[in-house]
Amino acid sequence: MRVMVIGATGVLGRPLVRRLLAEGHEVSGLARGEDRVAAVRATGAKPVTGSLFDVDSLAGALSGHDAVVNVATRIPDARHAMTASGWAENDRLRIDGSRTLAAAARRVGELGIVVQEGISFVYADGGDAELDEDAPLAASGHIASSTVAHANVAELADEGRTAIRLRIGLLVSDDPMTTMMLTAARRGSPLIIGRRTDWTAAIHPDDAAAGAIAALRAPSGVYNLAADPVRKQELGEAMAAAAGVRRPRALPKWLANRVGSMSVLARSQRVVSTRLTEATGWRPERAAPGPSWF
Repeated sequence: MRVMVIGATGVLGRPLVRRLLAEGHEVSGLARGEDRVAAVRATGAKPVTGSLFDVDSLAGALSGHDAVVNVATRIPDARHAMTASGWAENDRLRIDGSRTLAAAARRVGELGIVVQEGISFVYADGGDAELDEDAPLAASGHIASSTVAHANVAELADEGRTAIRLRIGLLVSDDPMTTMMLTAARRGSPLIIGRRTDWTAAIHPDDAAAGAIAALRAPSGVYNLAADPVRKQELGEAMAAAAGVRRPRALPKWLANRVGSMSVLARSQRVVSTRLTEATGWRPERAAPGPSWF
């Protein structure tokens, strides 16, 4: 299959390209300018220049591809993540970028599959209940752009194309964001947001990449993509061990709920990925957080 990856140089994009190539696919990576060609080429993908904000440019880049997987994000650092403005570029990528992608896809007859990333944080607090794709959403603030991106791409399914929308769990590995959290934990910052007994859905980027590739053979729809849900205490302990910290500190749920962006992380989300497993056979290789994640 000829696959275009948008966001090829990111935390999820790099293992996605690597796994696609290993499975024998022809893989291109979107480079937003000549200055990004070398970075895209370093992933192993063939660089194709184009803009995620220009329909003509993107349609030209997508020409000749059977599928496109859009995992482009711009997650702010911890300081900027506390403000709405810090998420502006990420929101633009998801809202305007997905709208451009849908419009460009309509111009490329051979492009039959469109996969759009998203996040599992959009679910409302579910307590101890398992959250499948039909569970209630509470998408507000900086996470709302994920549901808009999915709505933009979903329209393609009504036009005869396969439109896959992924709700991906928290990416945890040796990536910059996780590394920053572990460094902060050594200075006393919390690794757990909310109650220790609440649930969370995380996933290693390699497993997320494998799930996204498996989704290429799934029918149109929304799919959760996460490792097995665990109590926040379990994930916190794994991260504490990686940080060399004896016990993970927790930010109380009542306090997190008073801090805009933190309130999302304070939810209990026992997200399950049964639908993707049943549709494709995918299962995470790292089903629970541990040393191999870091």
